[in-house]
Amino acid sequence: MEALLNRIWYHKHWARWLLWPLSWLFALLSGLRRLGFKLGLKASQTLPVPVIIVGNITVGGSGKTPTVIYLIELLRHYGYRPGVISRGYGSGQTEPRLVPPGANPSDFGDEPAMIVARTQVPMAVGVDRIATAELLLTSNTVDIIISDDGLQHYRLARDIEVVVVDARRRLGNGMLLPAGPLREGAWRLEKADFVIHNGEACDTVREFGMQLIPGAVLSVAGENQTQAPTAPMAVKAMAGIGNPERFFETLSQMGFKLEAQEVFADHQAYSLEALTPLGDELPLLMTEKDAIKCREFAKQHWWYLAVNAKLSPQFDAQLLTRVREAMASKQKANQKGQSDGV
Repeated sequence: MEALLNRIWYHKHWARWLLWPLSWLFALLSGLRRLGFKLGLKASQTLPVPVIIVGNITVGGSGKTPTVIYLIELLRHYGYRPGVISRGYGSGQTEPRLVPPGANPSDFGDEPAMIVARTQVPMAVGVDRIATAELLLTSNTVDIIISDDGLQHYRLARDIEVVVVDARRRLGNGMLLPAGPLREGAWRLEKADFVIHNGEACDTVREFGMQLIPGAVLSVAGENQTQAPTAPMAVKAMAGIGNPERFFETLSQMGFKLEAQEVFADHQAYSLEALTPLGDELPLLMTEKDAIKCREFAKQHWWYLAVNAKLSPQFDAQLLTRVREAMASKQKANQKGQSDGV
């Protein structure tokens, strides 16, 4: 089903017209929901600390998680204490809960487990983002919150919106769900504070290019790093992410010879039995998100490629300016609230 939808969404498949009436219904319902917030019929809740939303307007991978990790490291470098909230997609649980070190992806979601493993950032997941953020704030010393996804979660008031766009696939056929990949129309990009184009070099007033830079090849099992495969070795590769082709192309550009490429569904749970058919004769390379789900049963010849987001100093400067402004505004509002309560 995922492969069929990708053909419909990104290759102008004729079947998109069969789904077009449902897209109109989706547009009507989502538009009415947005209107409810705009007219005050539905209330957005403001938190006592600034909130940065990192999201997209398309379904599937666009580079949100590397962007979140980049922002965590940037904010920490300048003395801020960020925390992260997420829905915890794929965990099967709804109640707000803190993500512990070494979290099981099946309990907390793939991306949250990966983000905490990489950064050790305070993080909470839950369907209700307000309650999730409140749990995070009461449990940790956090002065700014990054929401991993949640662009369309208008009940959570936000101070800064960062929208990530896949520079290659862009907006697909330009149609709303289910005929196309769009959660909201292209107009939504104009409303965001920053638009990041993953895989494209561009710096304007509010649109910036981002490159994913390959890092080290690391052991999934945490074994001896001296045996890590290096180009131009022959390897097998697997990926269960929103855009697996990007991962395979990165490996090829690094000089690896890909003898086999195995694509799995995004957020798929793995088992040793499911991966056994890939064989043991060659090193197996996977994404960092896949590795998080395989570490409990990983073999010695399984490896993952870490990638790091790279954005321009201009983006850093503009984002930090917005953060300082949001901090000042929150402090003023909090002080006013305290004086009004006296």
